[in-house]
Amino acid sequence: MTTLESKDVLSVELHAHSALSYDGRDPVELLLEQAAAVGLDALAVTDHDEIDASIEAAEKAADYGLVGIVGMEVTSAVGHVLAFGIEERVESGLPFDETLDRIRDQGGIAVVPHPFQKSRHGVAAHITDEQLASADAIEVYNSRLFTGRSNRQAEKFAVRNGLPMTAGSDAHISEMVGQAVTEVGADERSAAAILDGIADGRTSVVGKRTPWRISLRQFGGGAKRRALRALDVLR
Repeated sequence: MTTLESKDVLSVELHAHSALSYDGRDPVELLLEQAAAVGLDALAVTDHDEIDASIEAAEKAADYGLVGIVGMEVTSAVGHVLAFGIEERVESGLPFDETLDRIRDQGGIAVVPHPFQKSRHGVAAHITDEQLASADAIEVYNSRLFTGRSNRQAEKFAVRNGLPMTAGSDAHISEMVGQAVTEVGADERSAAAILDGIADGRTSVVGKRTPWRISLRQFGGGAKRRALRALDVLR
C-alpha cells in the first residue's frame, strides 16, 4: 500500500467502538490508552447510532497526546455510514442520501465503511454506484474482514470513481485499535485539518487483518452483550 510523502502526515484510527455500542466492550479510556500506546496521532470513536462516548473521547484525547475526532457509525435504511466532524447524533433508519445530507448539514463528512460486505450492513448492494460515489470517502481497508475480497472491491471502486480512501480497524475491543490506520496529510494537528485532508484525498491506508480468532471473539462478545441488553429491556 502506498504512503504519503509529507512531514505533516498523521496516523489516524477512524473506526473503533466503545462500550456504548451494542457490540462494544471497553470504555473510551482504554481505547485512548491503546491508541497512544501504538503511536497513533488521532482517534475517532464511532459507536453504532450513538455519539456521547465519542464526544467524551474527543474531550479527553489531549490528555493522551492525541487528537480526538467526534464521529459515529450511522445505521441508514440500507446499511452503515461513518459520520465525522458532527456535533449531534444523526438519526438512524433514514435513506442513504438523506443520511449523507444530515451529516453534511452539521459540517461533517460521510465515509462508507465495508460497502461491499453484505453480512455487515454494507450499503453497496442496496444503492446505485452513483449514490455510493456521492460519499466523501470510502473505507477500502477494514481489518475485520475474513477475506480481502470486499476490501479489494472497495479499493477498485474508490480508484475508479476518484474517491478518497480510508482504513479502519473496526475495533470492538481496545486491543484492536490501530490494526488499520489512515495516514492523512494534514496542515496542522487538529480534527478539522484531518477531516479536510480526508475530503481532499490526502490519504493512504496501512494495516493488517484482525486475527480470525479475535474477530470471532469480538463477534461472540457482541452477540452476548446484545442478548443481555435485550433481557434488560424485557425486565
